[in-house]
Amino acid sequence: MKKMPKLETRSLPTLLEQRNDLLDEMDALVDKANAETRAMNPEETQKFEEIKVKIAQIDATLRADEERRSLDKKQPAPDGKEEQRALEEKNFLSFVRGEKRALDVANNGGIIPEHIANRIIEKVKELSPVYSMATVYNVGGDLAFPVYDESADTGAALIEDMTELTESAGKFTTIKLQNHIVGVLKLISKSLMNRSDFDLLSFIVKKVAENIAEFLENAALNGNDGKYVGVFGTENLVTAAKGDAVTADELIDVQMAVPQVFQNNASWIMHKETLKAIRKLKDNDGNYLLNKDLTNPFGWSLLGKPVYLSDNAPKMAAGTVSIVYGDMSGLYLKLAKGMEIQVLLEKYATRHAVGVVGYVEFDCNIVEPQKLAGLKMAGTAAASK
Repeated sequence: MKKMPKLETRSLPTLLEQRNDLLDEMDALVDKANAETRAMNPEETQKFEEIKVKIAQIDATLRADEERRSLDKKQPAPDGKEEQRALEEKNFLSFVRGEKRALDVANNGGIIPEHIANRIIEKVKELSPVYSMATVYNVGGDLAFPVYDESADTGAALIEDMTELTESAGKFTTIKLQNHIVGVLKLISKSLMNRSDFDLLSFIVKKVAENIAEFLENAALNGNDGKYVGVFGTENLVTAAKGDAVTADELIDVQMAVPQVFQNNASWIMHKETLKAIRKLKDNDGNYLLNKDLTNPFGWSLLGKPVYLSDNAPKMAAGTVSIVYGDMSGLYLKLAKGMEIQVLLEKYATRHAVGVVGYVEFDCNIVEPQKLAGLKMAGTAAASK
């Protein structure tokens, strides 16, 4: 019988040594039968076959290892987008520092990359809770939303037999979000931006975003007559008995003016002076209506719902809507994502500064009025004692 060749021990010594030992054991079985001039008995034959299986398994493992070693690991190709972003940011910062003179302002490209403008929009969302709670569309151009008016729809009615039904139906009206241009100008000291330890890009994004966020919050709260509508422009109102005081019952009435289906994401928005007056209100059991709530970023809850404060909210005064409650997603806000950024190198050179200008198009309006309710103060303040 032809003997199987033994392999030299080079790699994976444990497996090769086991293979060679098995071959020695196989040779011993055959040599013993030959020496005794007989065929292998059933036990020897079974042992021989078991050894063959084990050797085959080891050979398969060794072949797999050789195949693995013959294959090279492939390194992932560099992310072209990431490299491009890094290059655009480098060029932008070089231009701001005056190291580059070429700037394609007309196309807002090249040195002024689009993703920097997008970072500003994302920062606005972080800074303004009203913006983050509203229904936001980051698109350009006009947006039109159909709104169903149920006031003319009388619905079902009880009638006499064989009496003609009177037809009635609501109608659709349209609320359109158009384009209003918002501009912001920030001056950056050249002494500051030339420092090697100063993160200039983050500073530009933060400062421009803060100004836009402040404007958008004021717009989303108060609106602008004839241009856009904020949440304090809601027409679903409860009128207070006084012009300078709020009662617990009035707050409950405002909360209940919003249908139950919209209560899950509802919250309160008011000025801090209004909050100060509400902090003193108690229920019939002497418990304060306003409670500390560490789960809410602003730290307060009123009638089980979070309270958000804003200095842009109207102060409590006669004839004003001073409190808004509801699901703020009823306010639709359009903010074009294609923000335009320009850098003014020469205009402020005599002040040793660089100007960064940002323009963005926006509009807002209450498209789902059933989600919001407000408390309007009485026309006159309470008489002083």
